[in-house]
Amino acid sequence: MSLLKNVGTIGSLTLVSRVAGMAREMIFARVLGANEVTDAWFQAFIIPNVFRRLFAEGAFSAAFVPMFSKRLHGAETPEQGLGEARSFSADVLSVFLPVLIALVAVLELAMPGVIWLLSEKPADPQTYPLAVDFARIMFPYIILVSLVTLFTGMLNSVSRFAPGASFPIILNIVLIAALLTGEWFASNTGASVEQVAYGIAWAVTGAGVMQLAWLYYWVRVEGFEVKMRLPRITPEVKRLGIIALPAAIGGGAYQINTLVQLYFLNQLEDGSVSYMNYADRLNQLPLGIIGIALSTAILPTLSKFVGTGNKEGADRIQSDAIELAMLLTIPAAVALAICAEAFVTMIFQGGRFDLADAASTGQVLAALVMGLPAYVLVKVLVPNFYARADTRTPVVAAFISLAVFITFNFALLDTYGVVGVAFASVIGAWINVGFLLVVLAMRGHYRVPGVLLFRISRQVLAAAAMGAVLFFTSDVLTGWYSAGLFARLGALLALVGAAVVVYFGIAFAVGAIDRQRIATLTRKQAPPAPE
Repeated sequence: MSLLKNVGTIGSLTLVSRVAGMAREMIFARVLGANEVTDAWFQAFIIPNVFRRLFAEGAFSAAFVPMFSKRLHGAETPEQGLGEARSFSADVLSVFLPVLIALVAVLELAMPGVIWLLSEKPADPQTYPLAVDFARIMFPYIILVSLVTLFTGMLNSVSRFAPGASFPIILNIVLIAALLTGEWFASNTGASVEQVAYGIAWAVTGAGVMQLAWLYYWVRVEGFEVKMRLPRITPEVKRLGIIALPAAIGGGAYQINTLVQLYFLNQLEDGSVSYMNYADRLNQLPLGIIGIALSTAILPTLSKFVGTGNKEGADRIQSDAIELAMLLTIPAAVALAICAEAFVTMIFQGGRFDLADAASTGQVLAALVMGLPAYVLVKVLVPNFYARADTRTPVVAAFISLAVFITFNFALLDTYGVVGVAFASVIGAWINVGFLLVVLAMRGHYRVPGVLLFRISRQVLAAAAMGAVLFFTSDVLTGWYSAGLFARLGALLALVGAAVVVYFGIAFAVGAIDRQRIATLTRKQAPPAPE
């Protein structure tokens, strides 16, 4: 397996989506800032996204795609397979859509109670009613994006990946256009921040309509007919539900964590939800590029080695993934921690997002990135369990991490505020990593070799030297961070350039990078398995 090549390919595609999202957040910060209105907006936006990740993109996709593919490709003739796949998708849609509509209708009515449970601040004369309104406007998005997920699964089954991979860009483009339009109205007609925020909320649902139209077009291009029938629970639909339910429960820990974090943030001063959102956007950039790319790249080969009983090959792939993950993640975490306020100021500061907001967000980011290596390691270790058809252990680890997160929030919230919430998240992530490593070792599936620990220690040394250089360099460039566009860009390039040169230069010098291993990783095929 060309691990490095696969990670580069997947990571570059992820980067496009992350950069588009970053541009959206940059404009959002300048147009709306960090205040009680943005807190209400982000809180409302989180709710449909939690349901989307939990049911649509998570549980439903995991169950629907294999069953649809089996009917499409498992028949005697292509025509028969297409007919069976069409019938199955129509049966699923006939049940799936009414359930979604009923769920949205119930939660639209119950939304004041939902917001109250998450905020415990219903007496707030501005944030609470705004959050309820925004959530009610945006929650129908779950219907639209769930249908998008259904169509994406159908297209992926015939190896048509581009439409499904590109639809998130539509949301970012629509929101950016809505933000710029809202800013124009605010400047020329005196529209308030609240009015602009209402427009952005409606844009979310509008983007969902466009995403659905985009996927529907490609579904028709591929010859799939989308028909509605009277709802009927066929044996296949029943089996889909049986498979999807455990997946939903398994993914629940991560989504509950999001809602619990929102609850604690809502106990703090106005702007806390916004500070965490902006900080997490920067934290998610390396996490998405490195962690998700690595976990996607290693699973097929890891599964092959586990399936054939080649423990040495499986251990080698796991070690390679950990080494590459830490090689890229440790310096990213150190750089983001030391230059947190500088990066936030350069990227987000402007308009209604002032220097005080940048300083507060920078403090949250500096705390949050202490867990960045842990977040990535979880992504890299979990495939070792999935390769053995063990989906239970990662779920147990996630719920233990959730319990730790809640405990430390109670301990840190009053003293450290929003930074304490970030620290609690970090502690929970490292507990998750420790649990996964201990279980792998106890079962004899994988133990971290001494040579890998040696290289990681050298990576830490190189990152520390890089951090020292950034500490002094960032002070020299302080005046550039809130200056004009070109000054900010120059400061950003200077910091990133210095970090890359120092880190990788020292890493090669002290043995943090195994040149022979990198050469092995970049081969077109995996090394032959030992006989």
